[in-house]
Amino acid sequence: MLEQLYILPILLFSVVIHEVAHGWMALKLGDPTAKQMGRLTLNPIPHIDPIGSILVPMFSLFVAGRVFIAWAKPVPINPYNFSDYRRDDILVSIVGPISNLLVGLGCTIMFILIALLGQVVPINNPVIEEAFSFFLKMFAGGITLNVVLAVFNLIPIPPLDGSHVVAALLPAEMSEQYQRLGFYGIFIVLIIMRWQPFSMLFSNIISILTYPYFMLIHLVVQ
Repeated sequence: MLEQLYILPILLFSVVIHEVAHGWMALKLGDPTAKQMGRLTLNPIPHIDPIGSILVPMFSLFVAGRVFIAWAKPVPINPYNFSDYRRDDILVSIVGPISNLLVGLGCTIMFILIALLGQVVPINNPVIEEAFSFFLKMFAGGITLNVVLAVFNLIPIPPLDGSHVVAALLPAEMSEQYQRLGFYGIFIVLIIMRWQPFSMLFSNIISILTYPYFMLIHLVVQ
């Protein structure tokens, strides 16, 4: 599946933006931990998780032909620096998925610009033609990828972002028990993703959310 490698640059950029967004929002809400530890940077190296950023996406890419799941190192957050723990934890959590939707918009704009450029610039060189094709596929794939990342991270199962929203809304004792699922929640997510009713719901949500992006492309690029 070497022809699918075009998605990896967008994948790496997207998971980095996701984590930087968490750290940026935490900083705005009074927690400088991520900034102090050098995590408010677009340099991917401090964010790379060898398993979640490289091995898992590469394995799913070569085995199934597409990336099902990927993650970067979570940015360090100290909730004791928040003035309102429940509110601020929700804000820090949801800004990650929102950042992916914005990256999806950025991919849409880049696709449109490249497609329009291809209409006005004569392409009579196979290398240039291949470059145009690569970037168009990368940004088109980046739209769907970022919507998937946003929706996936909003699943309300620890340690995903959606679980922080649920935990902040639960009574203290229930919230503590709920969050104890921790990393084991990933296995629960992987199981329910293979449950047909849930996978169909997930796919339908992805289709609904990607529709505006591709409709914009259709309206602009004739």
